[in-house]
Amino acid sequence: MHNLGFALSGAWQVLIAGLVLGAGLPILFALGIRSLAWGAGEATVSDSGVTVPGTRRPVGTAIGYLLFAVVVVGVLLGITFIVASGFGYKLDFSGFLPALVAK
Repeated sequence: MHNLGFALSGAWQVLIAGLVLGAGLPILFALGIRSLAWGAGEATVSDSGVTVPGTRRPVGTAIGYLLFAVVVVGVLLGITFIVASGFGYKLDFSGFLPALVAK
């Protein structure tokens, strides 16, 4: 009976990791695109047919770039994890910054 509990515990961990990495990073990327669009402002067309640029929102642009940075860090950590395990190391998160330690 304990084996079933261990299996379900492991399944929940895999499910959470899959949701965070599988759907979380693309959602953050999409929110970054949306923030950049919001930060650029909405252009309008005047009665004379001239396109007038909208008011820019620097906060939206900053949020967009911040979300892109989070996505890039997640991708780089994933690549580091894969490459490190191939060379006999593991990625350790015990400190503030992740470090490679021998297995």
